[in-house]
Amino acid sequence: MPQPSFVEFLKSRIRTVRDWPKPGVNFRDVTTLFQDPEAFRMMIEAFALDSTRQKVDLIAAVDARGFIAGGALAYQLHKPFVLVRKKGKLPHRTISEDYALEYGKATVEIHADACKPGDRVLIVDDLIATGGTLLAAASLFRALRGEVVGVAAIIDLPELGGSKKLRAAGLEVHALCEFNEAE
Repeated sequence: MPQPSFVEFLKSRIRTVRDWPKPGVNFRDVTTLFQDPEAFRMMIEAFALDSTRQKVDLIAAVDARGFIAGGALAYQLHKPFVLVRKKGKLPHRTISEDYALEYGKATVEIHADACKPGDRVLIVDDLIATGGTLLAAASLFRALRGEVVGVAAIIDLPELGGSKKLRAAGLEVHALCEFNEAE
């Protein structure tokens, strides 16, 4: 985890919306980071440092806020950028993976030519909650014989158990900060 001053800087710029989208949920709004040029730059640089250490070949990002951080990171690193989209949003031949939600299931897809065997893939999202979306995305790249070297997120919500599940699946987890439900 990055040095505490950096973490506190980021956390101070993330808006928490209480009881949204339903009572009892604390929504962590990262759009405020995107509106702050210094916070956005520092966030991408922190991801870039870790990605360079991992020797990634391509950056993938999860629909939709993950696209913003992932796209900026791919640009910074001069790496290919791959979209992990919700079902039915990609125009070419795809492969898909279902994952569980608390209220049902959802599906993510990537193009069938999203990576080559052996490509070292880093998957970026805005937040790690239960880990289902990132696990499904990792499964897709592994099905194409890509090597998923890890996942990167702006926020980890460790109380929801997602980062633990991701590590158990053999993925390195890099989160810039974490929030507990009391914060």
